[in-house]
Amino acid sequence: MTEPAPAPLRIAFSASDRPEAQAARERLVARYGSVEPGDAQVIVALGGDGFMLETLHTVMDQRTPVFGMNRGSVGFLMNDFEEEGLLERLAGAGRAVIHPLQMDAWTEAGQAHSGLAINEVSLLRQTRQSAKLRISVDGRVRLEELSCDGCMLATAAGSTAYNLSAHGPIIPLDSRVLALTPISAFRPRRWRGALLPHQSKVCFEVLEPDKRPVSATADDLEIRRVARVEVRERRDIALTMLFDAGRSFEERVLAEQFAS
Repeated sequence: MTEPAPAPLRIAFSASDRPEAQAARERLVARYGSVEPGDAQVIVALGGDGFMLETLHTVMDQRTPVFGMNRGSVGFLMNDFEEEGLLERLAGAGRAVIHPLQMDAWTEAGQAHSGLAINEVSLLRQTRQSAKLRISVDGRVRLEELSCDGCMLATAAGSTAYNLSAHGPIIPLDSRVLALTPISAFRPRRWRGALLPHQSKVCFEVLEPDKRPVSATADDLEIRRVARVEVRERRDIALTMLFDAGRSFEERVLAEQFAS
């Protein structure tokens, strides 16, 4: 008796609004077929890193694995684009599991807002004057006053993005730490940030909020004129990115540390 043929892989193709991404999606759908995202076993995202983050946010509930292919400008989180052999690439792909950050923010007016961040939660000054922040970790004040352009808490997945641009450390994915990184620190001038255990709860209090307003962002969610922001890792949410064999996320992070 012959074995029944395996059911075809259910793929949903999504694309950013860039013309090259839309054109690539049309060709791939014609070649491999496509299902609705809710019925998919894997989502192939076509675009840049920003679109990869957007796609991961859309699968927060169903946790469908996402395989990105670069049809944008920045593609650190993406695989190379190639129309041939997609099914074989998906079958042999390695997995990287990431956990987002939960941001809970309260404005000066007392309004509460929440959001999830895959890369980082960042606080930024809104005017020409520097921000002044008090930083606590697990209920203990660690920095009484940081005068700066801003500060961020970054995940390992986000450590090569804004965090790296702000001279923060690159973090291996399995290290279970978060990067607390200042943005243009003025005082204390020599403070370069800290590496925190992944279960840490970080609280930012805005000092002089009337004179020195601050905004808080969790990926693409921005809250203006915040007074207090608390950030913690959501270990109960696991998102899966797929990478070509031999091009794992861990390998990319390691290679980035030796990039010239």
